Amino acid sequence: MMTNKKIEHPGKLLLSEINRIGMNQKELSVRTGMSEKHISTVINGTKDISSAFARRLDIALGVPSGTWAKYQAEYDDYTAILEELNGITDEEFSILKAMKDIVDYFLKIGIMHNHCGDTEKVIQLRQVLCVNSLTVIPKITYSAAYRAQVKTSTNIDIYTLFAWQRMCEIMTDKVSVNAPFDKQKLVNNIPALKKIMFEKNPDKMVSELKRVFAECGIAFEVVRHFRGAPVQGFIKLTDTGRVILCLTIRGKSADKFWFSLFHEVGHLINGDLNTRFVDFDSVKSEQESKADQFARDTLISPDMYKDLIASDRYHSLNDIKSFSAFIGVPHWITIGRLHKDEWLDWSRYAHEAPSFEWEDDE
Repeated sequence: MMTNKKIEHPGKLLLSEINRIGMNQKELSVRTGMSEKHISTVINGTKDISSAFARRLDIALGVPSGTWAKYQAEYDDYTAILEELNGITDEEFSILKAMKDIVDYFLKIGIMHNHCGDTEKVIQLRQVLCVNSLTVIPKITYSAAYRAQVKTSTNIDIYTLFAWQRMCEIMTDKVSVNAPFDKQKLVNNIPALKKIMFEKNPDKMVSELKRVFAECGIAFEVVRHFRGAPVQGFIKLTDTGRVILCLTIRGKSADKFWFSLFHEVGHLINGDLNTRFVDFDSVKSEQESKADQFARDTLISPDMYKDLIASDRYHSLNDIKSFSAFIGVPHWITIGRLHKDEWLDWSRYAHEAPSFEWEDDE
């Protein structure tokens, strides 16, 4: 940003230039075909240099084409920035402060640049979020497109949530997807997704998920979660027809991660793509229930699960592992289901599931 030095009106630069080469305003008028009055108003800074006049100045002063248009453009940018800086309200500074966690992360990963004060951070954040004022965010329907009406007890910060959604878009922009979304291909690739559950290296796991989802026309990414945005997942059909799917690692436990993933897959297969969904922990609806059912039935066949419960052979870890191996899922998936349905106490085998977390998490 050009805020560290003052940029003069190009008319002042024009006066300096013609004085340097010994040309007066009358001669410049003759050479450019513009009136002396017009040239005087430009030099006095009361009129800008038009594109047509800029072209005539380039010729009359013997400089490369576009030189004077560039001077004018730089001045226009500078004055626009000054207007932005002077237009920042105390409310915007308060919003910036409330968004500290996600703003710090934007700085860390390069979405915004550091070594600047709050004023410039507000300007950068406006640019990242594509708004001319942070105060308009609650009025944008885009930010209200998350699934269902959020319960009043849910701790949502609308500004952080809006920024989080924008972060999902930015991060999935880097994911290469060469084909349009193909629901049938996604259905066909469910066995491949289930196979990835056995991958023990988290980085390789995410890489494989990206590859499989890309084959189905989906840009996938695992993203951070933040206070004020208690989100499990996010699906969106962009204006360009691109499908994005983002998942957080809230809860950290692998069984919760994979249930959330197949929950989002359920939304895609159930035809919920036309609504921009953000999955919250506590919000329920008919669409949510259907996605939950899809995830449960996809991970563990309802008939097989019913037989397991009826046989009463789920109390020992060896029995659970045998059952899980037979149906083709990691044993901690079965344990997670038994915990959820209260067939097992939550403390029993609680540490069997791997944990996912960011390397710099405390």
